[in-house]
Amino acid sequence: MASDTMATRASTPAGRRRPLSPRAGLTVLAVVVSAISVLPVLWMLSSSFKTRSTVTDGNLIPREFTVDNFVYVFTEVPFARYLWNSFFISAMITAAALFFHSMAAYALARLRFPGREKLFGAIFATLLVTAPVVLIPLFLVARELGLLDSYAGLIIPAIFNAFGIFLLRQFYLGLPRELEEAAIVDGCGHWRVYWNIVLPMSRPILSALAIFFFLANWNAFVWPLVATNDQDLTVVQLGIASFTTQYASNWNYILAAATVAALPMLLLFFVFQRQIVESVKTSGLK
Repeated sequence: MASDTMATRASTPAGRRRPLSPRAGLTVLAVVVSAISVLPVLWMLSSSFKTRSTVTDGNLIPREFTVDNFVYVFTEVPFARYLWNSFFISAMITAAALFFHSMAAYALARLRFPGREKLFGAIFATLLVTAPVVLIPLFLVARELGLLDSYAGLIIPAIFNAFGIFLLRQFYLGLPRELEEAAIVDGCGHWRVYWNIVLPMSRPILSALAIFFFLANWNAFVWPLVATNDQDLTVVQLGIASFTTQYASNWNYILAAATVAALPMLLLFFVFQRQIVESVKTSGLK
């Protein structure tokens, strides 16, 4: 038996490594994909602090470190106004969307009324409709209601989002009914059950949706471009686009403006990444 063991060891090539486990392979793949995703952000940050490349007498002048790009962005154009417009519009849309979506999702998950499933199916079907399809009808409706060139025109059409209603409904279906039934037995109506019991239990999913909604509206471009001509209502993405048109060759200014616009979203994600992960774990998707 000892001879068999020795033979087995001898037949095994010395120094052979064990193959990577599937988990290790996925970890390596995630690291590679993360590095590829981070590289453009790092290039944007580094380029925003450098001067523009120039050629003098046939010699290429190297780029130097400077903060003048950011000074130029905030002094030559009302970029602070663009940031405020994007923040105000995104915050209002996020607050209104979470309030109305949570109520609609709770009604679709808990209340019994005729046509409930058909209504939810119609809401869910809007996810199949792309934004360019409804852009012209939405513009015509906004024009008839006098919403163009106003904050209301930028906020109201963006409140409805079928994804938020769907995700909240799935979350509410996974909540235990015992707490709600006990509250109803104690004399609470549907509004008190929703406000005092369901909403406090929905904080993880609401936090994640708040980040998604805020990020989506912070990066909005097409609808603000169509709905506004007033420079006082210009959002940050339109402001960056105007830099591209006006300073097509001065990419240092464009990258500085893009860095300023991206930093708040990066900070928001890093601060609330735990809530995003928890929302995915507790969303009740099946």
